Amino acid sequence: MSQPVAPAVPAAIDPDERTRDRVMTAVLEHGPVSAAQLGSLLGLTPAAVRRHLDTLTREGLIEVKLISNAKSGAGRPARRYVVSRRGQTEIGDDYLEIARLALADIAAVLGQEGVIDFAERRFAKMEAKYQPMVDAAGTDVAARSKALAAALNADRFVATSNSLNAGTAMAAEQLCQGHCPIQELASSFPEFCDAETEVFSRLIGVDVRRLSTMASGGHVCTTHVPTGRAVVSKRTPKSPGPQGPSKPNSNHQQERP
Repeated sequence: MSQPVAPAVPAAIDPDERTRDRVMTAVLEHGPVSAAQLGSLLGLTPAAVRRHLDTLTREGLIEVKLISNAKSGAGRPARRYVVSRRGQTEIGDDYLEIARLALADIAAVLGQEGVIDFAERRFAKMEAKYQPMVDAAGTDVAARSKALAAALNADRFVATSNSLNAGTAMAAEQLCQGHCPIQELASSFPEFCDAETEVFSRLIGVDVRRLSTMASGGHVCTTHVPTGRAVVSKRTPKSPGPQGPSKPNSNHQQERP
């Protein structure tokens, strides 16, 4: 007579691993961030924070950025932690190497305009999804930027929209994204960054400017949204369906070397 087989007991989650995941998430959301700031955010001792930071650094998931800071004194840049490119990939990417090869074929046959058309149609789906959420915020530019950040955050872009120079003619929102699911692809085809910037401009209703992208080496994607003298204008969204190639021009792109 066969003996009953006891059900397998799932292995307990290692507390160290759970804490390390919390540290990784905090670096993603707040980077560039110091070890002391992480300890304060997570309620960990300095020794515990540094132990987990050392492990994540050895695994190549985070890296140290040396940032000049007037408070740190001349010749003593501050150490700040950010998620590395490998870390971004580990978090989860929604594209395959075949996409890079397919886009290379498109570029070979149709040139840059073909890639631009493909990128615009991809982001047209994002625009259609986010438009009702942004419109629900009304006509205030800052509110629309914050609504867009909330929509992006819901899709795991780790987005924030922070107010700068409030009450002045230089007032603006700084829209930041801490995760880019197509970072590696966009590093080869920056047309995707340009198409996304155009979508942000149409959604918010003002001319915006992309200051940095993760695809070009930034630790976050940053978009400047002027609010001091801006008035929301109605802009025609792109169709997500097939259409002819667009001309490669934009007033919203970041400066490139």
